[in-house]
Amino acid sequence: MDKMASGWINGFVGVLIFSGSLPATRAAISGFDPIFLTGARATIAAFLGLALLLAFREKRPDKADLISLVVTALGVVVGFPLLTALALRHVTSAHSIVFIGLLPLATAIFAVWRGGERVRPLFWLFSCLGSLLVVGFALTQNVSASLVGDLLMFTAIVVCGLGYAEGAKLSRRLGGWQVICWALVISLPVMLPLTLYVMPGEWQGISGPAWFGLFYVSLFSMLIGFIFWYRGLAQGGIAAVGQLQLLQPFFGLVLAATLLGEHVGWPMILATVGVIACVVGAKRFAR
Repeated sequence: MDKMASGWINGFVGVLIFSGSLPATRAAISGFDPIFLTGARATIAAFLGLALLLAFREKRPDKADLISLVVTALGVVVGFPLLTALALRHVTSAHSIVFIGLLPLATAIFAVWRGGERVRPLFWLFSCLGSLLVVGFALTQNVSASLVGDLLMFTAIVVCGLGYAEGAKLSRRLGGWQVICWALVISLPVMLPLTLYVMPGEWQGISGPAWFGLFYVSLFSMLIGFIFWYRGLAQGGIAAVGQLQLLQPFFGLVLAATLLGEHVGWPMILATVGVIACVVGAKRFAR
């Protein structure tokens, strides 16, 4: 199998895993505080990542890589998990999934800025159209109930795109699973004390779905998904393979409807399809 095909396959598996992140987060915050959830998922994944690094006797990153690892950690270990958990207090996971349609655009923008990739001018036209469509959809909703959630989700997309591009750039040298493991380990001295400080006083009343949500985001969203995702981006190109995220809203909407029983109306579906159409157009001119 050639490197490009392997990149697309790894990227697809990563997107499939990430599709469950927002519904799982929504389930987890039914029993856990968003700050605790952010710290706990990073701490659990960090110990698993540290075990992998020690088991395979991986060489420590060079000093020149530390800044990029910190940026990656701030984007995907701290920023996106915390902001989405806070957002999901105000909006449903189905509503937030529409914003995930912007992730390919954000990832590609940072791929150009941080990864040195080049895209054609028409790419930016489709990027702007997709952004306007999402903003327009958000404004048609109950602003007083969802504006805070929409702003949090938009910010989460920006920091996540940066973390994806920065981590993928590092993966070309360090390897996909090594990058996320080192980013988690770097975060551990902060996330572990935070987790212990805000941990629940009682555990008896926490529901099964909340525990499952914590398990999913800790193991799959925070570690396993990134092993496939960073490898795919490094192999097939950040801007190109990053467009696979256009599938994530579809998978996520199905999960939100089937697992959480959330209503997925036609306006939300049309908005998601419209965003995906814009991303498809952007993909065509990504190189």
